[in-house]
Amino acid sequence: MFLTFFVMFCLRIYSSFKLQMDCRLHFLIAFCLMCHVFAQQDGSECLKANAKSCGECIQAGPSCGWCTKLDFLQQGEPTSARCDDLAALKTKGCPESQIENPRGSKNITNNKEVTNRVGNTQKPKPEDITQIQPQRLELHLRSGEPQTFELKFKRAEDYPIDLYYLMDLSYSMKDDLENVKSLGTALMVEMRKITSDFRIGFGSFVEKTVMPYISTTPAKLLNPCTSDQNCTSPFSYKNVLNLTSNGNLFNELVGKQRISGNLDSPEGGFDAIMQVAVCGEQIGWRNVTRLLVFSTDAGFHFAGDGKLGGIVLPNDGKCHLENNMYTMSHYYDYPSIAHLVQKLSDNNIQTIFAVTQEFEPVYKELQNLIPKSAVGTLSSNSSNVIQLIIDAYNSLSSEVILENSKLPEGVTISYKSYCKNGINGTGENGRKCSNISIGDEVKFDVSITAQKCPKNGHEEVIKLKPLGFTEEVEIVLKFICECDCHNEGIPNSDECNYGNGTFECGACRCNEGRIGRLCECSTDEVNSEDMDASCRKDNSSEICSNNGDCICGECVCKKRENPNEVYSGKYCECDNFNCDRSNGLICGGNGVCKCRKCECYENFTGSACDCSMDTKPCESMYRQICNGRGECICGRCKCSDKFQGPTCEMCPTCPGVCAEHKECVQCRAFNKGEKKDVCNEACGKAFKLVIVEDRLQLPQPGQLEALTHCKEKDVDDCWFYFTYAVNNTNNDYVVHVVKKPDCPAGPEIIPIVAGVVAGIVLIGLALLLIWKLLMIIHDRREFAKFEKEKMNAKWDTGENPIYKSAVTTVVNPKYEGK
Repeated sequence: MFLTFFVMFCLRIYSSFKLQMDCRLHFLIAFCLMCHVFAQQDGSECLKANAKSCGECIQAGPSCGWCTKLDFLQQGEPTSARCDDLAALKTKGCPESQIENPRGSKNITNNKEVTNRVGNTQKPKPEDITQIQPQRLELHLRSGEPQTFELKFKRAEDYPIDLYYLMDLSYSMKDDLENVKSLGTALMVEMRKITSDFRIGFGSFVEKTVMPYISTTPAKLLNPCTSDQNCTSPFSYKNVLNLTSNGNLFNELVGKQRISGNLDSPEGGFDAIMQVAVCGEQIGWRNVTRLLVFSTDAGFHFAGDGKLGGIVLPNDGKCHLENNMYTMSHYYDYPSIAHLVQKLSDNNIQTIFAVTQEFEPVYKELQNLIPKSAVGTLSSNSSNVIQLIIDAYNSLSSEVILENSKLPEGVTISYKSYCKNGINGTGENGRKCSNISIGDEVKFDVSITAQKCPKNGHEEVIKLKPLGFTEEVEIVLKFICECDCHNEGIPNSDECNYGNGTFECGACRCNEGRIGRLCECSTDEVNSEDMDASCRKDNSSEICSNNGDCICGECVCKKRENPNEVYSGKYCECDNFNCDRSNGLICGGNGVCKCRKCECYENFTGSACDCSMDTKPCESMYRQICNGRGECICGRCKCSDKFQGPTCEMCPTCPGVCAEHKECVQCRAFNKGEKKDVCNEACGKAFKLVIVEDRLQLPQPGQLEALTHCKEKDVDDCWFYFTYAVNNTNNDYVVHVVKKPDCPAGPEIIPIVAGVVAGIVLIGLALLLIWKLLMIIHDRREFAKFEKEKMNAKWDTGENPIYKSAVTTVVNPKYEGK
């Protein structure tokens, strides 16, 4: 799977980037190397298993097969080489008919349809109602191969309900007891709206009857309440009323109950829940929907709290009711939460915690630990208990959660849900669906995978069921641990060295104390020097060419870290990884390495199979081999002279086609130019000339191959147009020339001179006007400046020093101003 994603990713990169030719080539080489590495890793699980038999092989992985062909192994190869992935076995020459590859399967043995009440007015019996399909099936599992089946669940209409009301009768619940006394008939009326088959029971609890949970003084044992209150003696759990459809009997018996008391706040409710769950016969549980309503206004004791009263024995999870009273509360500790979860699940009981608002957060946390449970908030006197029960039941019954029994070692299970409104889930969400109404059908895909065969046999049974429901699916797991050919094995076969092993699946399975491919050797003879001598090639000092071990006088070649690299040969002198390489690949990826020499595929040759005989890479876009300018050698063009490029299409030092043939076209079409005098000798056979009337008649792309449009100047500075093309049928060159050159007309002198003179005159007048305008602007600015300075001028106003006024002023000294 990873290899597939990697290839797609690399190809996306390769196609999206505009790489140069050399860069693309390097990219492809690196890409091939990476694919080679991943392919080796992908198929290695079978070889790494080192399987000695077909059974061991098929347990290595779902893609592994075992070749039973007698002469399949090469000399020096071990028996484990028979085990490989299917494609590799076929490549090595094993026929498909001789490959053992058993596959898993499923067989549904009980597939009763889910109950459909549409159009059927007759009420079915509870045991005839089916909500889950199928009911039993067998799965044949091969290691690593999942088996998937579809499971249907349909919530049945009018499904029977058993409800057991378990109430805390400590003193703080006095007001609540008064409301519960009339619960039976009222709850019957409401529940009849949901199902016509409803039964109700009642039980009560207080606390363990030892210190420090209750007072053990004689007076307090008789009446644990104050002297003015008439309370009953403390008890742990009491079954007051078995499940019954008589609501009036419920009211009557509950009406006779009295409150009791204890010392500490947490109550012994877990003891009571355990007994309700495991004492099904005494209480009267049926195989229908089972509801347990747990009503309290306090917390709870759990495992370990019993040590305060000297109780150390863990709860045994068994029924201890005598005369409807729990008799072992002083002997066994409180159960743990996990123990309660197990027993409630085993007995398909759904729990509703009806608690006061003060303890709602505590029981919300407990709800998270107990599947298929709900929490409702009681009013101070339990007046809302009926609506609480109905709401909680609707919440619980609208959700389906699948659970399975303990799985055998090495077996895994996964779920995928298909719920209402197109909602699908996987993982943990794959085992549940919510908001299911009566008559709704949901589906689950259940996949079971075995990773290995169990030690204790070839068959296991697991159960699968919706939490809180009594119906279940029985799944028989049968493990495929041996191949079909195992049953055809011949014990003490002559094929295995005179009966020293069992011949099965094309190979020998040796008896104890015998080894070798044919069980030909005893374990006591393995290190004999005489045997080592037969493992040396040409009297060499190297045993098995240092690439194997001498076992029973024969070389068994070593395995490489890379399982695709193999030593072979009588003396392990051959291998498939030391051949010549090209582009980093053995035999260039175009052949098979056998005994250190490349055997090339068709159309390839060379020591590294790097020489392709295919000439297609040498063809130009016009289907010419190397454009006629070179030879195709090993799939590549070897260009002549100054040509280069993958198909010799480029010539950096050559003139263009148009410039190259310009003179010949000019002399042959118009009888002028540099080659006019030698036209026939120099250009007579260069091309076939075709004259056309105008440019529109020149060939267009697609009409001829290797077409080039040209536009050149002749000796008279006229433009002439022609095309140059190749005729692939006979490798002729064809030139189409427009009959009449395009010569530009001569200039008209008089209009040009007149225009120039007129332009000079007009430009002069324009310059004079501009100069005059600038002078006027300058004069006006100067005049304005003069006027401004004139207005701002001030004359000197100082007095003449020799000037004397003609006026004399005389003052009367006697004048007092009166």
